[in-house]
Amino acid sequence: MTEYTVEFVGTGETIEVADTETVLGSCIEAGIAQEYSCRVGMCLACSAEIVEGEVTQPAARGLTDEEAEEYALTCMARPQSDLKLDRGKYPPSIEDEEATAAGGDTDGADGAAADDD
Repeated sequence: MTEYTVEFVGTGETIEVADTETVLGSCIEAGIAQEYSCRVGMCLACSAEIVEGEVTQPAARGLTDEEAEEYALTCMARPQSDLKLDRGKYPPSIEDEEATAAGGDTDGADGAAADDD
């Protein structure tokens, strides 16, 4: 088991996370307030942008393969190196869905809006 340092950008918070543990689990143990909901990699509430480092998160079903390279779902993400994460940052797909729900222009977000039928 290897431990890595996880730094949360802009907060001054740093924790040690084993490569066998999730970032969220370690946050909870350390008393760090990390937003989450489903804890199964679907809701994206625990999303963070990966500023530096690498994670493994094979069960992060809420992210596309491309998004999983740039964003971590902390409930699923296990560090593979020291990390810098920017919490509360969401992948473009979620931003597109929010804009659609608010009636904004999606700039080609194919099928992201629900039918109003």
